[in-house]
Amino acid sequence: MSTPKKIALITGGNKGLGFEIGRQLGKLGMTILLGARDKKRGQAAADKLKTEGIDAHLLIIDVTHEPSADRAAEFIEQEYGRLDILVNNAGIMEEKTFKPSTIAHDILHDVFDTNFFGVVTVTQAMLPVLKKSDAGRVVNISSSLGSLTLQADPAGPFGDFKFLGYDASKAALNAATIHFAHELRDTPIKVNSACPGWVKTDLGGAEAPGTVEQGADTPVWLATLPADGPSGGFFNSRKPVPW
Repeated sequence: MSTPKKIALITGGNKGLGFEIGRQLGKLGMTILLGARDKKRGQAAADKLKTEGIDAHLLIIDVTHEPSADRAAEFIEQEYGRLDILVNNAGIMEEKTFKPSTIAHDILHDVFDTNFFGVVTVTQAMLPVLKKSDAGRVVNISSSLGSLTLQADPAGPFGDFKFLGYDASKAALNAATIHFAHELRDTPIKVNSACPGWVKTDLGGAEAPGTVEQGADTPVWLATLPADGPSGGFFNSRKPVPW
Protein backbone atom coordinates (compact mmCIF):
# COMPACT_ATOMS: atom_id res chain seq x y z
CA MET A 1 0.00 0.00 0.00
CA SER A 2 1.47 3.33 -1.04
CA THR A 3 1.43 6.31 1.31
CA PRO A 4 1.66 10.06 0.58
CA LYS A 5 4.09 10.56 3.46
CA LYS A 6 7.76 10.27 2.57
CA ILE A 7 9.39 7.05 3.70
CA ALA A 8 12.95 7.23 5.05
CA LEU A 9 15.21 4.33 6.03
CA ILE A 10 18.24 5.00 8.22
CA THR A 11 20.64 2.10 8.79
CA GLY A 12 22.24 2.02 12.22
CA GLY A 13 19.29 4.14 13.27
CA ASN A 14 18.81 2.97 16.83
CA LYS A 15 21.41 5.29 18.39
CA GLY A 16 23.75 8.22 17.93
CA LEU A 17 23.86 10.02 14.63
CA GLY A 18 21.43 7.67 12.89
CA PHE A 19 18.84 8.15 15.61
CA GLU A 20 19.17 11.95 15.41
CA ILE A 21 18.86 11.90 11.62
CA GLY A 22 15.68 9.87 12.07
CA ARG A 23 14.40 12.37 14.62
CA GLN A 24 15.04 15.37 12.37
CA LEU A 25 13.49 13.74 9.31
CA GLY A 26 10.58 12.56 11.43
CA LYS A 27 9.95 16.12 12.63
CA LEU A 28 9.50 16.98 8.94
CA GLY A 29 6.51 14.64 8.83
CA MET A 30 8.13 11.57 7.32
CA THR A 31 7.64 7.92 8.20
CA ILE A 32 10.91 6.76 9.72
CA LEU A 33 12.24 3.23 9.44
CA LEU A 34 15.03 2.76 11.95
CA GLY A 35 17.29 0.05 10.58
CA ALA A 36 18.89 -2.04 13.33
CA ARG A 37 20.23 -5.55 13.92
CA ASP A 38 19.10 -5.75 17.55
CA LYS A 39 15.32 -5.97 17.87
CA LYS A 40 15.17 -4.85 21.51
CA ARG A 41 17.37 -1.79 21.05
CA GLY A 42 15.79 -0.90 17.74
CA GLN A 43 12.26 -1.10 19.13
CA ALA A 44 13.23 1.01 22.14
CA ALA A 45 14.59 3.68 19.78
CA ALA A 46 11.44 3.65 17.65
CA ASP A 47 9.26 3.87 20.75
CA LYS A 48 11.27 6.86 21.96
CA LEU A 49 10.68 8.70 18.69
CA LYS A 50 6.98 7.87 18.89
CA THR A 51 6.78 9.72 22.22
CA GLU A 52 7.86 12.81 20.26
CA GLY A 53 4.99 12.39 17.82
CA ILE A 54 7.14 10.80 15.09
CA ASP A 55 5.83 7.98 12.92
CA ALA A 56 8.79 5.67 13.61
CA HIS A 57 9.15 1.93 13.11
CA LEU A 58 11.85 -0.66 13.64
CA LEU A 59 13.16 -2.41 10.53
CA ILE A 60 15.48 -5.33 11.21
CA ILE A 61 18.44 -5.20 8.82
CA ASP A 62 22.03 -6.40 8.94
CA VAL A 63 23.93 -4.42 6.31
CA THR A 64 26.61 -7.12 6.09
CA HIS A 65 24.08 -9.84 5.22
CA GLU A 66 22.62 -9.66 1.72
CA PRO A 67 19.49 -11.75 2.46
CA SER A 68 18.70 -9.41 5.35
CA ALA A 69 18.89 -6.37 3.06
CA ASP A 70 16.73 -8.13 0.48
CA ARG A 71 14.10 -9.00 3.08
CA ALA A 72 14.04 -5.39 4.28
CA ALA A 73 13.52 -4.15 0.72
CA GLU A 74 10.70 -6.66 0.17
CA PHE A 75 9.00 -5.49 3.36
CA ILE A 76 9.20 -1.84 2.28
CA GLU A 77 7.77 -2.75 -1.13
CA GLN A 78 4.84 -4.64 0.42
CA GLU A 79 4.14 -2.20 3.25
CA TYR A 80 4.77 1.19 1.65
CA GLY A 81 5.14 0.68 -2.09
CA ARG A 82 8.30 2.77 -2.35
CA LEU A 83 11.26 4.28 -0.50
CA ASP A 84 12.00 8.01 -0.73
CA ILE A 85 15.16 8.34 1.36
CA LEU A 86 17.96 5.92 2.18
CA VAL A 87 20.57 7.04 4.70
CA ASN A 88 23.46 4.57 4.80
CA ASN A 89 24.60 5.43 8.31
CA ALA A 90 25.78 2.13 9.84
CA GLY A 91 29.54 2.22 10.30
CA ILE A 92 32.40 0.98 12.46
CA MET A 93 36.01 1.96 13.17
CA GLU A 94 39.02 -0.05 14.26
CA GLU A 95 40.92 0.64 17.48
CA LYS A 96 42.98 3.82 17.42
CA THR A 97 46.13 1.94 18.43
CA PHE A 98 46.34 -0.13 15.23
CA LYS A 99 49.01 0.79 12.70
CA PRO A 100 49.04 0.02 8.95
CA SER A 101 52.05 -2.24 9.43
CA THR A 102 50.42 -4.40 12.08
CA ILE A 103 46.62 -4.24 11.71
CA ALA A 104 45.15 -7.70 11.21
CA HIS A 105 43.52 -8.46 7.88
CA ASP A 106 40.35 -9.73 9.51
CA ILE A 107 39.88 -6.35 11.19
CA LEU A 108 40.27 -4.57 7.85
CA HIS A 109 37.74 -6.94 6.32
CA ASP A 110 35.25 -6.28 9.14
CA VAL A 111 35.50 -2.50 8.70
CA PHE A 112 35.11 -2.72 4.92
CA ASP A 113 32.23 -5.19 5.23
CA THR A 114 30.18 -2.59 7.12
CA ASN A 115 31.44 0.73 5.78
CA PHE A 116 31.76 -0.14 2.10
CA PHE A 117 30.33 -3.50 1.09
CA GLY A 118 27.37 -3.02 3.42
CA VAL A 119 26.49 0.29 1.77
CA VAL A 120 26.71 -1.24 -1.69
CA THR A 121 24.60 -4.22 -0.59
CA VAL A 122 21.85 -2.11 0.95
CA THR A 123 21.80 0.42 -1.89
CA GLN A 124 21.52 -2.32 -4.49
CA ALA A 125 18.68 -3.94 -2.54
CA MET A 126 16.79 -0.66 -2.12
CA LEU A 127 17.17 0.72 -5.64
CA PRO A 128 13.98 -0.93 -6.99
CA VAL A 129 11.86 0.78 -4.30
CA LEU A 130 13.84 4.03 -4.54
CA LYS A 131 13.09 4.14 -8.25
CA LYS A 132 9.38 4.18 -7.38
CA SER A 133 9.83 7.50 -5.58
CA ASP A 134 9.32 10.81 -7.37
CA ALA A 135 12.49 12.14 -5.73
CA GLY A 136 14.67 9.38 -4.32
CA ARG A 137 17.60 10.46 -2.17
CA VAL A 138 20.57 8.37 -1.03
CA VAL A 139 22.86 9.79 1.63
CA ASN A 140 26.05 7.90 2.44
CA ILE A 141 27.49 8.85 5.82
CA SER A 142 31.18 9.27 5.11
CA SER A 143 33.96 11.20 6.83
CA SER A 144 36.49 13.84 5.91
CA LEU A 145 39.02 11.25 7.12
CA GLY A 146 38.23 9.55 3.82
CA SER A 147 39.41 12.56 1.82
CA LEU A 148 42.67 11.63 0.10
CA THR A 149 43.37 15.31 -0.48
CA LEU A 150 43.11 16.18 3.20
CA GLN A 151 44.87 13.02 4.37
CA ALA A 152 47.84 13.60 2.05
CA ASP A 153 48.40 17.16 3.28
CA PRO A 154 50.98 17.05 6.11
CA ALA A 155 49.85 20.50 7.20
CA GLY A 156 46.18 19.61 6.96
CA PRO A 157 43.73 18.93 9.79
CA PHE A 158 44.25 15.15 9.77
CA GLY A 159 48.03 14.91 9.81
CA ASP A 160 48.03 12.74 12.94
CA PHE A 161 44.63 11.09 12.44
CA LYS A 162 45.31 7.91 10.48
CA PHE A 163 43.04 4.86 10.70
CA LEU A 164 43.77 2.62 7.73
CA GLY A 165 40.57 0.59 7.78
CA TYR A 166 38.17 3.42 8.52
CA ASP A 167 39.82 6.02 6.30
CA ALA A 168 40.23 3.68 3.32
CA SER A 169 36.69 2.34 3.66
CA LYS A 170 35.28 5.88 3.64
CA ALA A 171 37.39 6.76 0.58
CA ALA A 172 35.97 3.65 -1.11
CA LEU A 173 32.48 4.69 0.00
CA ASN A 174 32.99 8.08 -1.64
CA ALA A 175 33.97 6.29 -4.86
CA ALA A 176 30.74 4.28 -4.64
CA THR A 177 28.80 7.53 -4.23
CA ILE A 178 30.27 8.85 -7.48
CA HIS A 179 29.56 5.62 -9.34
CA PHE A 180 25.95 5.27 -8.18
CA ALA A 181 25.29 8.94 -8.91
CA HIS A 182 26.68 8.49 -12.42
CA GLU A 183 24.54 5.43 -13.11
CA LEU A 184 21.42 7.19 -11.81
CA ARG A 185 22.14 10.58 -13.42
CA ASP A 186 19.11 10.34 -15.73
CA THR A 187 16.71 9.46 -12.89
CA PRO A 188 15.22 11.61 -10.10
CA ILE A 189 17.50 9.84 -7.58
CA LYS A 190 20.36 11.85 -6.09
CA VAL A 191 23.31 10.19 -4.34
CA ASN A 192 25.69 12.11 -2.10
CA SER A 193 28.24 11.57 0.67
CA ALA A 194 27.97 13.49 3.93
CA CYS A 195 30.61 14.13 6.55
CA PRO A 196 28.81 14.86 9.83
CA GLY A 197 31.99 16.12 11.45
CA TRP A 198 33.47 14.85 14.69
CA VAL A 199 30.45 14.42 16.93
CA LYS A 200 29.72 12.86 20.30
CA THR A 201 28.64 9.28 19.51
CA ASP A 202 29.87 5.83 20.48
CA LEU A 203 32.20 6.02 17.50
CA GLY A 204 33.20 9.67 17.87
CA GLY A 205 33.77 9.51 21.61
CA ALA A 206 32.94 11.90 24.43
CA GLU A 207 35.82 14.22 23.53
CA ALA A 208 34.28 15.11 20.17
CA PRO A 209 33.49 18.84 19.88
CA GLY A 210 30.24 18.51 17.93
CA THR A 211 26.75 17.36 18.89
CA VAL A 212 24.66 14.79 17.06
CA GLU A 213 22.19 17.58 16.30
CA GLN A 214 24.93 19.45 14.46
CA GLY A 215 26.18 16.29 12.77
CA ALA A 216 22.72 15.44 11.43
CA ASP A 217 22.28 18.79 9.67
CA THR A 218 24.15 18.02 6.44
CA PRO A 219 22.72 14.47 6.04
CA VAL A 220 19.18 15.81 6.55
CA TRP A 221 19.87 18.60 4.05
CA LEU A 222 21.06 16.08 1.45
CA ALA A 223 18.08 13.81 2.18
CA THR A 224 15.69 16.64 1.37
CA LEU A 225 17.41 18.22 -1.62
CA PRO A 226 15.20 19.87 -4.25
CA ALA A 227 15.18 18.67 -7.85
CA ASP A 228 18.00 21.05 -8.81
CA GLY A 229 20.23 19.92 -5.95
CA PRO A 230 23.64 18.28 -6.39
CA SER A 231 24.35 14.59 -6.93
CA GLY A 232 27.65 12.74 -6.73
CA GLY A 233 29.09 15.19 -4.20
CA PHE A 234 30.82 15.10 -0.81
CA PHE A 235 29.70 17.66 1.77
CA ASN A 236 30.35 18.83 5.32
CA SER A 237 28.43 21.74 6.89
CA ARG A 238 26.57 21.88 3.56
CA LYS A 239 29.81 22.75 1.75
CA PRO A 240 31.91 20.58 -0.61
CA VAL A 241 34.73 18.48 0.84
CA PRO A 242 37.72 17.73 -1.44
CA TRP A 243 38.01 14.14 -2.58
